[in-house]
Amino acid sequence: MPAKSKAQQRAAGAALSAKRGETKVSDLQGASKDMYDSMSEDELEDFASTDLDGLPEHVEDE
Repeated sequence: MPAKSKAQQRAAGAALSAKRGETKVSDLQGASKDMYDSMSEDELEDFASTDLDGLPEHVEDE
């Protein structure tokens, strides 16, 4: 499932980086920390690889 906003895509990228050991888990905050804890590397990669063209900056909670 692709990311629905630019913010979600960036959070997934940060979580993916930590999951791969490229950045410290302690550097994660908010949504990226939640994503790190609850998603697999494959799921994070799917979100992080979403094309940003046409995505809103943020999406309202449903």
